[in-house]
Amino acid sequence: MTTKERFKRCIEYFSKTMPVAESELDYSNPSELWVAAVLSAQCTDKRVPRTPPALLSAHPTAETMA
Repeated sequence: MTTKERFKRCIEYFSKTMPVAESELDYSNPSELWVAAVLSAQCTDKRVPRTPPALLSAHPTAETMA
């Protein structure tokens, strides 16, 4: 099976089983989504919802975080 065929099967599967793609990450703007996504790759699932509020209150924008 080619990469293109595998990709097509994946898209078909998710189109049927999850027609509305939603994130389980809690965010209210793109910067918060980015922080939550990075954290989800770096720490446990329990920690992801607890960390962004404190981090984002100290650094509310991407500019202040940089």
